[in-house]
Amino acid sequence: MSGLVLKLSPKERVLINGAVIENGDRRSRLSIVTPNANILRLRDAIHPEEVNTPVRRVCYIAQLVLSGDVDQKDAHMQLLRGIEQLSQVLTDHDSRDQLTRATEAVTREQFYQALKCLRALLPREERLLAATLA
Repeated sequence: MSGLVLKLSPKERVLINGAVIENGDRRSRLSIVTPNANILRLRDAIHPEEVNTPVRRVCYIAQLVLSGDVDQKDAHMQLLRGIEQLSQVLTDHDSRDQLTRATEAVTREQFYQALKCLRALLPREERLLAATLA
């Protein structure tokens, strides 16, 4: 994860390689220079009880890798399989683009980038589910 810059709000928390780091009273920037560091903004974290849709399930797998709760090798195939299943339902151009980026990120073991791409699909999924229930 070389070259990642985190911009943190006051008192914002982030999980870095299993350690929770809390920012001070001012905005700050952290440059992550260690390759393959596991990083998760806690404000972006999906809680287990919120894992109730297909996109959220795939996001959660990526999140578990970043939190260090699941081994990368164990999650690799699960993520690719989940992305493939999503690509069969989310067929619009923008969704396909995000899924392609997520696949490439997983292949390169860049799980933060994969999570970022997958999270971009959450609003679309919410709209589709709302339309289905209406």
